[in-house]
Amino acid sequence: MSTPIDLGRPVSGDVIDLILEDHRRFETLLRDLRDSTSDRDGVRKALAALHVAHAEAEEKHVYPKLQRKDAITEHEAEHGEEEHAEGHEAMLAVLELKGTDTQAFDDAVEELAKVINHHLTEEELTILNPAREDVGEQVRAELGLAFATERNQQLDADCGAIDNVRRIVKAAEREGLLDDEEDEGSDD
Repeated sequence: MSTPIDLGRPVSGDVIDLILEDHRRFETLLRDLRDSTSDRDGVRKALAALHVAHAEAEEKHVYPKLQRKDAITEHEAEHGEEEHAEGHEAMLAVLELKGTDTQAFDDAVEELAKVINHHLTEEELTILNPAREDVGEQVRAELGLAFATERNQQLDADCGAIDNVRRIVKAAEREGLLDDEEDEGSDD
């Protein structure tokens, strides 16, 4: 996918640094999405592409390797995948809106920002910190290469296209990664 917004094209590096660079990109794109004077349509398309590419690269390469290295548990990896699915679902809601100058758009962006910011914080605390402490530089560099390669391949494949995001959300629903809000509160 070719987007006028620079999403970066890293080819290698420490996986922690690469993930954190994307986290800062998410924050910038969310800020731009809230800005009524920005090209909100372009921003939402870029954000969708980055969100899908980043999540796919983490789920295919980073989470499994960190699990094998005992840096994170299976539960932490699954929780990260659930949060990615929630982000995809919130992203789809933003993509499906026709206009970008409505209250519905602002509300959908607010929900998306809430979901993504929660995930960024939690991932930095529960996945990246253990990776820093429990995984050596060589493994982090190997993971960085795998992460960057997958991320760039996803971007090249137009992974943020609305039909692809719909497919990902439907797959997450089938896999049980997206719980109904009412179900979450009933366990209390």
